[in-house]
Amino acid sequence: MKNKKSFSRRTFLTGTLTTGALAITPKSLRSNEDIFSYVTRHGPSSVIAKLNGNENPYGPSQKALRAINEASKKSGYYVHTSGETLRSMIAEKNGLTTDYIILSSGSTAALTNIALASIKKGHILAPDLFWDSTANLAAGISQNKLKRLPSNIKHQIDLGVMKNSISKDISLVHITNPNNPTGSVLNNSELKEFCREVSKTCTILIDEAYNDLTDNPKSSTMIPLIKEGRNIIVTRTFSKIHGLAGLRIGYMIAKPELIKEIMKFGIIGNWTTNHAGIAAAISSYNDKNFLSHSKAMINEGKEMVMEAVKKNGLSALPSKANFIFVNLGSLNADKFKASMAKRNIIISGIYRNHKNWSRVSMGKINDIQRYVNAMPEALEEIS
Repeated sequence: MKNKKSFSRRTFLTGTLTTGALAITPKSLRSNEDIFSYVTRHGPSSVIAKLNGNENPYGPSQKALRAINEASKKSGYYVHTSGETLRSMIAEKNGLTTDYIILSSGSTAALTNIALASIKKGHILAPDLFWDSTANLAAGISQNKLKRLPSNIKHQIDLGVMKNSISKDISLVHITNPNNPTGSVLNNSELKEFCREVSKTCTILIDEAYNDLTDNPKSSTMIPLIKEGRNIIVTRTFSKIHGLAGLRIGYMIAKPELIKEIMKFGIIGNWTTNHAGIAAAISSYNDKNFLSHSKAMINEGKEMVMEAVKKNGLSALPSKANFIFVNLGSLNADKFKASMAKRNIIISGIYRNHKNWSRVSMGKINDIQRYVNAMPEALEEIS
């Protein structure tokens, strides 16, 4: 039976809050004024500190916002030329041609296709903890399975154990790097060595949603191995550091023949995206000032959380992403989540059977401060 606690990095708050933050229902839309009010309520209420989605609240950038305004005027047409522009930018930056790049609605659509294509051929091998929604989806409709490696004491991916676990019935090795929900990043040299060896026998998927948040994104990526002709897929998204989660733009990089095979399992590509999202992605892609500012603010938030964790006698895993995985000791993560929700602070709950681990995403500094301030009282309440 699939674990119902499995978390999607695109999951929004599904429970009922004790505040008046719920969106109005369609039945209440009786005038143009009501409709405008409804439209402007997308996203969290100002009274909510939303720290559960691994989003970047500092986005979109000013350049992206201007591009969105202009591009949205062309929303009566399907995306074509602008999508090709973005593909060309991605290809040029990575020293590839555009036939190595395919756009998708966030990286979710590409990840879904990859999982469906792979599960038809064999099992998917992955760590115990990773962003598993698409792999779970594929395994749920196949006789083949999602096989998980047991967690080690540090919740890190053991590449040696993973390599030794690969058999002829494994079609895909799925790695998220940096990992979600742990925030851990693999050693670059070790991961490259692993990928070069293992890709001889099966396909390797590296979900690099959080790569831009690492200390050295260029050295952390596995894209150069694709240029070597390896049987490797890399997925990326504009939902994280670029702050475009609501505009759903992502992409996949792989050998052209591998992309063609994956595209048989679902429709992805330029025309499944949107003008506003593509325009924002183009404007944000090389916006170094915005990306640097976002990274600095995210790192400041992480420092605040790590200090609060220590002050409250807890520990947390070092993170190279935009979230922190906190060890609550003997306390229950779902109870901590509920206690925080009473204070209008939304965080994540239990992951699989790791009942004492709680993930908090970075938000605006004032929202992080609310989390920090509420932590002692919330912990006391559930002790």
